[in-house]
Amino acid sequence: MGRVALVTGGTRGIGESISVALKEAGYRVAANYGGNDQAAQEFTERTGIPAFKFDVSDFDAVHAGVAEIEKQIGPVEVLVNNAGITRDGTMHKMDFKKWNQVIQTNLASCFNVSRAVIDGMRERGFGRIVNIGSVNGQAGQYGQVNYASAKSGIHGFTKALALEGARSGITVNAVAPGYVATEMVRAVPEEILAKIIKTIPVGRLGEPEDIARSVMFLVADNATFVTGSTLSVNGGQHMY
Repeated sequence: MGRVALVTGGTRGIGESISVALKEAGYRVAANYGGNDQAAQEFTERTGIPAFKFDVSDFDAVHAGVAEIEKQIGPVEVLVNNAGITRDGTMHKMDFKKWNQVIQTNLASCFNVSRAVIDGMRERGFGRIVNIGSVNGQAGQYGQVNYASAKSGIHGFTKALALEGARSGITVNAVAPGYVATEMVRAVPEEILAKIIKTIPVGRLGEPEDIARSVMFLVADNATFVTGSTLSVNGGQHMY
């Protein structure tokens, strides 16, 4: 049987593409989601991938959710920390709630979920963790001090955990997408989106499948010598 993979925020956008790519490659996939029950149900009906609802920003909820996944499917051997939200606004207009929601959902979740699976990975001598960062965590972005901080933190988290996992057969890497044609990005006003695309050398938005292909490379069993790396998938927009 294929390895068990958990994708947080795995029922929509980039997460959905990652979940589907893993399933097509023979993994047994569990997709986490946080709130949209209808979208999760439609996702499962469309893909056959089970969806598990729990709040990745809540440490106890994560451990309960992972325990249920492992009970139903098996020990998690591949983890993709993809869950993320935006609460944009300039610093002088941002309240603590908007700051904290993004930090907890985008960054603290990486600790919460990784902590729930790391002991099992160490015991089995195998693990693959991929954290989804962002070009805006590398380059910064106006009106996104919360989001850019969280995504930048993911890159540091990745490097440190990679050092800890290396001798236990656990690789930890990050993928830093640029602007990808997801529902969230498509909601940006058309005139602003046109300006963004002009800054991308390849002349287009990325597709969720572009990110999924990068993840598939990093989670492969034979990707044993790549760890602590951030793979930038941004169409040349930012060369880090």
